Parts: sequence; structure tokens; C-alpha cells
Amino acid sequence: MTMKTLSTLSLIAATLTTGMVAGLMADWAYTVLPGLGRASDRTFVEAIQQLNRAIQNGWFFLSFLGAILFAGLAAFLAWRGHGRDALPWILAGLALYLVTFVITFAANIPLNDQIDKAGDPARIKDLAAVRADFESKWIAWHLVRTVANIAAFACLAWALVIHGGQRDAEPAAKASAGAASQRPAATAPTQPQAAPHQQQAAYYQDAVRPRAAGPVHAPPARYR
Repeated sequence: MTMKTLSTLSLIAATLTTGMVAGLMADWAYTVLPGLGRASDRTFVEAIQQLNRAIQNGWFFLSFLGAILFAGLAAFLAWRGHGRDALPWILAGLALYLVTFVITFAANIPLNDQIDKAGDPARIKDLAAVRADFESKWIAWHLVRTVANIAAFACLAWALVIHGGQRDAEPAAKASAGAASQRPAATAPTQPQAAPHQQQAAYYQDAVRPRAAGPVHAPPARYR
């Protein structure tokens, strides 16, 4: 596998994994959270606890952590020269996804742990207080990280478009340069050579052509 191919594959993987996480977070923002908002306090707390446990699986971690690894690899390979035109957009996508990553670990996960430590909803005395201490803060940070994640996906998708255009342009440029180097250089036109019989006829004509007489000088005075 060439470095150019590895650069392309890493950028594709970064775009796909970032898009998967962005889709998950967007689905929570406009489907899951509005639905839970209409539920009772006990249903809300129990559902959040179960969802937080269910999301901890290999498929989620593959996309959530893989997006950083693939985007970092794509940025490194682009910096090395394999798709340098796309590097600014890759770095922008990586930076925006890091915002998502930091918010998740600094804000959302601590709130998840907090509501999980509240215990069995059937034994919680004040479910409304547990919900109020979680819901508004978690949703606010979730919306911020969702926007950052979608922006990261858009940047990586555009980087992939630029990278693909650069890959298509390179073979065309090489082919054009190769054709120019193989083109024969222009030479000055040469006078046509006379046929052998024409050369021989010209020789005899020159041999029998009468010579012009030179000037006639008067004899010296003493011989007059």
C-alpha cells in the first residue's frame, strides 16, 4: 500500500467515523431528548441510566475514538505531502471534533455518572430534583458538542473532495509533462537535394560554358 493510498483511506475513515458520531448526537438532539422531555421523572431518570450503559459498546468506541485517530493520521500524511491542499480543512475538522471530545469528557460524562450514582429510580425519594440537576445542563452541553461535531464532519467531507480532486489532477499533469518531453524538437527546414542526374547535367553545363574574356591590356610603350 502506497502512502498516497493510505492518506486517502485514513481521510475516508475519519470522515465516516466523524459522520457516524455526528448522526448519533443529532438523533439524540432532535429525537431522543424531546421524547424523554415528555416522560415522567421516573421514566426520564431510568431511561437515561439505561441509555448511558447501553452506549458503552465496541461500535460506539470505534467511531468515537477512531475519528480522532483517523483524522490525526490523515492530517499527518497530508502534512507529509500526500494531499497537502486538504490539510487546512483536515486540521479544522480535527480541532472541531476535539471540542466535541473535550465537552463529552468534561461535562456530559460527569453528569452521566452523577445520575447513575443516584441509584435505582424506584428508591430515589426526589426524582424531580435528580432530573432537574441533570437535564438542562446535559442538554445544553450536548447541543454545543453536536454543533461542533457536525461542523467537523462538514470540514472533513470538504477535505475529502479537495483531496480527491488533487489525486485526479496529478496523473493528468504527469501525462501532459511526459507528452511534452517526448515531442520531437522542431528543426530548421533543409534545402531539397538535387537528383544525381540533375547534378551531373549541371556539371557538364558548367564545363562547356564559355568564359568571359579578361581585359585587353595595351603592350608596353617600348614595343610600339
